[in-house]
Amino acid sequence: MTLGLINANPVVHAKKERVPRTEESHSHSDDCVDPLEIYDILFPDIRDPEHPYSLEQLSVLSEESITVDEKLGRILITFTPTIQHCSMAAVIGLCLRVKLKEFFPPHFKLDIKVAPGSHADEESVNKQLNDKERIAAALENPNLRQLVDECLYSCEI
Repeated sequence: MTLGLINANPVVHAKKERVPRTEESHSHSDDCVDPLEIYDILFPDIRDPEHPYSLEQLSVLSEESITVDEKLGRILITFTPTIQHCSMAAVIGLCLRVKLKEFFPPHFKLDIKVAPGSHADEESVNKQLNDKERIAAALENPNLRQLVDECLYSCEI
């Protein structure tokens, strides 16, 4: 957690109860991906970089903000930072990308963006989140990689 909190008092929502999906409830073939499946993978356990809450509890992402185009092999994730000048937006996007890369084959093109109008530096953040060289460089930074790993693998939620 950072010392100087950008959003000292975020709005915290209750966690949604999840019904485990069975093979019968997943009507698609094994190769198909749907937004609910992605939502179930991303949520309950990705922690916000600044607070001891999950991204779900802070309403950073919703099922409606996930789009899958099977024909084009594209997944679009649009997330909403808790405040317009969130300095952790790039870290959140990086966490989403790392988590999804663990679960989906490389033939899927993954686009991660902040929701339109939700960040003061939207264009710059979106460019950073979808530039392969910037992503690779960020993950080579040991401090940034540690922060991402803490958000993804922390059991504190």
